Amino acid sequence: MSGLKPTALEAELMAWLKGRTDKAIDTACAHVFLASDAAWKIKRHADLGYANFSSAEHRKWALDRELEFNKAAAPDIYRAVYPITREAGGGFAIDGAGEVIDHVLEMRRFDETQVLDARPQAVTGDLAEALGRQIAALHAAAPLRPAGGLSALSFTIGSNAQLLRETCQGLDQARVETLIALTEAELERQAPLLAHRSAAGFARRCHGDLHLGNILVEAGQPILFDCIEFNDLLSDIDVQYDLAFLLMDLDFRGRRDAAVRALSGYMDEAARTFPAEVWDGLASLPLMLSVRAGVRAHVSSHTGDAAAARAYVEAAIQHLSPPPPVLAAVGGLSGSGKSHFSRAVAPTLGASPGAVILRTDEIRKRLMNIPPTRTMDPAIYTPEFYVRTYDTMIDNARTALKSGQSVVLDATFIDPGLRGRVEALAAECGVPFRAAWMDAPVEVLEARVAGRTGDASDATVAVLHDQVGRLRQPVGWPTVDATAPTAEAAKTWFES
Repeated sequence: MSGLKPTALEAELMAWLKGRTDKAIDTACAHVFLASDAAWKIKRHADLGYANFSSAEHRKWALDRELEFNKAAAPDIYRAVYPITREAGGGFAIDGAGEVIDHVLEMRRFDETQVLDARPQAVTGDLAEALGRQIAALHAAAPLRPAGGLSALSFTIGSNAQLLRETCQGLDQARVETLIALTEAELERQAPLLAHRSAAGFARRCHGDLHLGNILVEAGQPILFDCIEFNDLLSDIDVQYDLAFLLMDLDFRGRRDAAVRALSGYMDEAARTFPAEVWDGLASLPLMLSVRAGVRAHVSSHTGDAAAARAYVEAAIQHLSPPPPVLAAVGGLSGSGKSHFSRAVAPTLGASPGAVILRTDEIRKRLMNIPPTRTMDPAIYTPEFYVRTYDTMIDNARTALKSGQSVVLDATFIDPGLRGRVEALAAECGVPFRAAWMDAPVEVLEARVAGRTGDASDATVAVLHDQVGRLRQPVGWPTVDATAPTAEAAKTWFES
């Protein structure tokens, strides 16, 4: 696509903009020119099939929508759309007095090295969780598109099949046909769920292109830019399919640890505003991950990277054969490292990107509709609220497990009755159960709790002492040395 020959006017505009700027970048849909403090974008003068920019009217329409759509997540980057005019002397001007012959989008120039595509290793756990929560919040505020969702996913599946069959070089066509057959069968199986989700409010106007190449980090905060504006079939989609691009991209780059953290953060945040069916939707996640990998397969082929295209085809096939789910429970007193351990083992459990982590400390804040790290009034911690928190955790876990998604439960589990409930939940869902009890000397726990900041837990040293007093009998779960390095402890537990 980037090899399309420009029209005469397009070439003239490109030459003019190059003369005003210091760097030019060609994308599938546009030409971008970078100046000292601004970036200028013009659309290609072509009908690309999935996007029509063949007329000045079509190009202005697309630029106006690009400005509008990106304002939600990147208001500081997208500035304005201006006319390009032909001046009396034959030259061009931006917003001049002459005849309008095209339009250009002005953006703020940013540091390209801070885009995550160039440095996936920079996606820390905290950044991944922030991404998941930010995306969920954007989805909650996005316009409803009940006609999208299933129809949009069906369109992309058909488009993938056509492109992989007819226009991609260097692919094993037998593997392509395997992928197409598996995808079509899974779409048929998931169609009733996807249709229900569209009607229930999960189909919305989304970003549409949430891979790492469209995520910038500035001042430690993620900024989502360059959303799809040119084709509603690619942007009026199921919100989980929007998230799936990020999860697939991280997984493909060997960052399941970040992907599962993003998924867990997303699910906790989304459960604050979306209907309870948000958990049922996990049944369609393998299909969505596969379709996203299929998209990257033909994009990679068209850009000349046949090896990557083949790898994406294999990843797409693998997503459609997920391993069965597992329920894990990680218990221990406050400060024992339950959350660190849970995050270490989650990527190793079940289907990509791993097990969703359900943490009671976060569920409590969700139930009260306050940010995860805001301290709650101690008066809220009543026995009734305690029961409600665990009931919610178990209900969420049940739905996720029955949808095929592995789960890690992160809670103190001091009460033997609660330990019995989660063991019974695994039996009810017909899944393997793995347990871990994090153990460390009380003085180690005291130091950790006293020094903790910016965490969802509200536990104090006094709360820890109360827990010690209530733990009066052996737990009966496999013990993990909570003073050992987390990665080492997790590896030992997983291999046991």
